[in-house]
Amino acid sequence: MELETALEAVRGRGGAEGLERVLGRYNEKNRATFKFDPADEDKRKKLCEGILHILEKDTKTSCQVACLEALRILSRDKKVLVPVTTKENMQILMRLAKLDMTEDSLEDVSNFPIIVEALKCLCNIVFNSAIAQKLSLELNLAAMLCNLLKKCKDQQFVDDIKCFDLRLLFLLSLLHTEIRSQLHHELQGLQVLTQALESSFSIRWTDKYKAAEEHDGSPLSLQETDCAIEALKALFNVTLDSWNVHSENESHQFRYMAAILRHCLLTVGPTEDKTEELHSNAINLLSNIPVSCLDVLINPSTQEETVLKYNGMNMDAIQVLLDFMEKRIDKGSSYREGLTPVLSLLTECCRAHRNIRKFIKAQVLPPLRDVSNRPEVGTTVRNKLVRLMTHVDLGVKQIAAEFLFVLCKERVDNLLKYTGYGNAAGLLAARGLLAGGRGDHWYSDDEDTDTEEYKSAKPNINLITGHVEEPMPNPMDEMTEEQKEYEAMKLVNMFDKLSRTCLHYREIDTSAVDAAGVDLAGLVKHLLSTRCSEDTAG
Repeated sequence: MELETALEAVRGRGGAEGLERVLGRYNEKNRATFKFDPADEDKRKKLCEGILHILEKDTKTSCQVACLEALRILSRDKKVLVPVTTKENMQILMRLAKLDMTEDSLEDVSNFPIIVEALKCLCNIVFNSAIAQKLSLELNLAAMLCNLLKKCKDQQFVDDIKCFDLRLLFLLSLLHTEIRSQLHHELQGLQVLTQALESSFSIRWTDKYKAAEEHDGSPLSLQETDCAIEALKALFNVTLDSWNVHSENESHQFRYMAAILRHCLLTVGPTEDKTEELHSNAINLLSNIPVSCLDVLINPSTQEETVLKYNGMNMDAIQVLLDFMEKRIDKGSSYREGLTPVLSLLTECCRAHRNIRKFIKAQVLPPLRDVSNRPEVGTTVRNKLVRLMTHVDLGVKQIAAEFLFVLCKERVDNLLKYTGYGNAAGLLAARGLLAGGRGDHWYSDDEDTDTEEYKSAKPNINLITGHVEEPMPNPMDEMTEEQKEYEAMKLVNMFDKLSRTCLHYREIDTSAVDAAGVDLAGLVKHLLSTRCSEDTAG
């Protein structure tokens, strides 16, 4: 009914006020609608066409907002986007979103709701329509979005505009490798997006690549957190191929980005879930930054309290990564998407930076004392990681084993000490190290020291299971002589039966079987005669 009424309204029956009222009711009823009735598909297409025809004209702000909200809801359905995805209609929405190359600043606050709704519509349309994705290249949409981001700099009340601008840039860079390259090399996208990320935090720089730490700082607002997350996702796409740094300027850009991400890891969002999402996206982006630029994560510490230090380096951010890793392990699901990025990041950091490796090893693989339990049994981080070494997901178990191997300086004997041969066999077989040795990477020659408890237990450790096993009792110790004779006769009969079965099925030489039978019979006679002589002597 609302759809029919909305169609009548956009056809001009009822005037502008009536249109606004009717569309308001339609929007309210369908605010959470994502699945539409296929029977009304043609009507929804006509409604889209009517709305765009109205938006082409100059109408009052509230009416434009109602029209854009309705179009946003309708654009959730891919099947009705054919009339929307034309060059002319895309340009109408871009004009309303202030996506043009003019230098006008965003000073008219009354237009902000129109800009936000137009950007939301473009997000839905670009995501759901391949035609719109092609048109975005033709219309140079990425360049206009970067220009709008620059206009948002130092402006108040523009968080929503910035958030959906960043979301649209993320979608474009996700769907088009050409736009990804264009952002990186032509549009100064790395710099623009990094500035957008930085503006989401209240960062006060105390030195190059070093931000002041406010341990009692208030959490980010929901809007600030969402903006930061969208910027992180867009930057992840743009930096996908950034493993090698080719210039000093690029090195500075990545170090600056890593310093912002360090601050991000030490920042909390409005809720625990938002904090986890923020840190997860920061970790994904850190994985794209060249590992040589990650030294800024552990800047020298100048504060005497409240920070975690190791060898004079601030390890707060590394501790956040370790806590995040353990939390993802404890979740027990979606390891490939949720756990492997942080494990991969920590592995590369440990491989390239000695202080990070030594600090993490002290946390994950402390000196062994109690070796009475298997390495995979328990609640420590080491126990959890060793359990992952035999996970059903090949990618998960490989990265977990690689992480522990790097912590052990890629020395097989060191790894076996902490995991046991059985858990490490997969990694060692893949690397051709089943016979021992070490990996290809070079590490410092500092020696690991074993505890006195481990040294005393070492001779009794089962190398396969990695723990001290209690000696198995001898089953014959508590048997009487009669029981021993009975068990011996059972064994003789089983061997005899096995020999004759082999003769029947495999045509083995009968003389060999007979000879075996004589020997077995002689054994039985010997046992019986011994028993008789003992009885006589008694």
